[in-house]
Amino acid sequence: MHSILVADFMNHQPQLVTDTSNVREAVELMLKKKVIGVPVVDSENNLVGYLSEQDCVAEMLNIVFHCEEPASVSKFMQRDVMTVTPTTTIVELAQIIINNRPKNYPVIEEGKLVGLISRTEVLQALVENDDDCYIKK
Repeated sequence: MHSILVADFMNHQPQLVTDTSNVREAVELMLKKKVIGVPVVDSENNLVGYLSEQDCVAEMLNIVFHCEEPASVSKFMQRDVMTVTPTTTIVELAQIIINNRPKNYPVIEEGKLVGLISRTEVLQALVENDDDCYIKK
């Protein structure tokens, strides 16, 4: 298997929200676009967090059943986000995925969000490149 990079398989235009968005707006976007989470960026496209469906459930309960105003995504987003760069290899990322829970990995370059790669895209990359094995039998 030759060296294949995250840049070759990442989504170059991922759905995202800004840190000024509220949870309801984020949930509506995730439902409309059928995504399970979104990177959160500031006004300069710096990655500041990640918001998953799970992060939103409790707040949506408060919004819907207690008629509360939706809070900012910055209150619920995960701030400690596992990221990769475009030059991370798919093999390196696959090894990271084996021991970690995230389903999506924001791709950053100099702190800026440049894409998103999912476990599904990593599996696709591995399937597409399984003809070149590292170890020949």
